[in-house]
Amino acid sequence: MTNERALVTGGAGFLGSHLCDALLAQGYSVVAVDNLLTGRVSNLEHLRKEPRFELRQLDICEPFDCGAVNYVFHFACPASPRDYMAHGIATLKVGSLGTFHALELARKYGAKYLISSTSECYGDPLEHPQKETYWGHVNPIGPRSVYDEAKRFSEATTVAYHRYHKVDTRILRIFNTYGPRMQLNDGRVIPNFMKQALRGEELTVYGDGSQTRSFCYVSDEIEGIMRLAESSEHEPVNIGNPTEFTILECAQRVLAVTGSKSKIRYEPLPQDDPKQRCPDIAKAKKLLNWEPKIDLETGLRMSLDYFRQASLAETPSRT
Repeated sequence: MTNERALVTGGAGFLGSHLCDALLAQGYSVVAVDNLLTGRVSNLEHLRKEPRFELRQLDICEPFDCGAVNYVFHFACPASPRDYMAHGIATLKVGSLGTFHALELARKYGAKYLISSTSECYGDPLEHPQKETYWGHVNPIGPRSVYDEAKRFSEATTVAYHRYHKVDTRILRIFNTYGPRMQLNDGRVIPNFMKQALRGEELTVYGDGSQTRSFCYVSDEIEGIMRLAESSEHEPVNIGNPTEFTILECAQRVLAVTGSKSKIRYEPLPQDDPKQRCPDIAKAKKLLNWEPKIDLETGLRMSLDYFRQASLAETPSRT
């Protein structure tokens, strides 16, 4: 246990809210900041009476100061394609201005700092699986570039603060993560499939479904994040599940778990959609003694009640 204080930007988001839970469980006092562009207060409702937790609604693209902290976790950023394409300028701002402001706070208080980056830094990769040393294959002006380049710039800024200001930094590269508290309509693969299957709608598969992804259950992801935070590694570290599935295989797993009789509908592949995505986690295994434990079917079953309730809550009542 610790008496230290941690700041989580984007603390009302999917991963940010789970991170707040993990930090509180380790004894931190936690201040979450979020402008609620894509985050939701409901993700933190269970912490409303927790005396060691506070939520501040503010925009980190403006200078901010929540007082002395021992750790800064920078998780603020729209993360789903639907969100970052709808809020492209805000995504670029939080990856640039927001990153500078979070790093300045860490510098001011001598705090450790962890940035949540992404496998999108690898773009549509020509190397497979992706190691941290791979520089990526990214379209800097495509529709996904607002997110890809925001995160790549965040990494560059983080490294610069470590080199020039000696800020104690860590860089986390997250691969596809899923679980409770995801927004049902955020456009990502598993929420889409779960919602459609539970409502008896056709499951939308883009392209022929042969493109691959690697899905990490949220509790595994959070454990990897916490282990990275406790390490002294300054270079990027992949935290994801190396078991690879085609999108079509993922759809079939969702149908099996939900018991749905839904059919599959194929639509054109979006521009710059990666053909394959799979982390090489050798570094995380060696450095952090971490690897995911929960397979896709188990994780889907653990998420089923949440997605069922979320789907019912968003289904218009019939009169």
